[in-house]
Amino acid sequence: MDTNLDQTGLVRFADWMAAPAAEALNAALSQAISWETHRLRLFGRWVHAPRLSCWIGDPGAVYRYSGRTFAPQPWPHALLPLRQRLREELGVDFNSVLANLYRDGRDAMGWHSDDEPELGPEPVIASLSLGAARRFVLRRRDDHAVKQALVLEPGSLLVMRGASQRDWQHALPRTARPGGPRINLTFRRIVDAGV
Repeated sequence: MDTNLDQTGLVRFADWMAAPAAEALNAALSQAISWETHRLRLFGRWVHAPRLSCWIGDPGAVYRYSGRTFAPQPWPHALLPLRQRLREELGVDFNSVLANLYRDGRDAMGWHSDDEPELGPEPVIASLSLGAARRFVLRRRDDHAVKQALVLEPGSLLVMRGASQRDWQHALPRTARPGGPRINLTFRRIVDAGV
């Protein structure tokens, strides 16, 4: 089922990947990806990101955010069919993916927009959720009282396009609810990758 989120530029495909395939991919990527703790610059100081991550992509798909420059790791074989399917369904030639591993409810992502210059003025970002379901929240950049929330289930795909990064911020808040690990894959196109 597709869900349009009014005025956000987001569309959610709740069952984009069947449950058995999502479970198998989650297990494969847990082992295949070289997870690391990224150090980020926030509010003038360096901190460890509250999750594990890996920047993956084509050669030259360098990404800069939070005061760091990330050179891509090679694509794991398990991600290549997903990349091709997204290219065919969305018409975007994604050349990179940020993989995040949220080990439990204490791992999180604070308010932000994916608006780095190398993503272009209106990037398309395709976000695939695997593992435990988590709550995802949005707020207007110009009026933080305007918010929306949704639960990202395993196998769901959230596509952010248009002015979504310019007009909205998003976050994955901490939760005290018991839950297992979650992998999130955010496919992106670096527009000045030189590839």
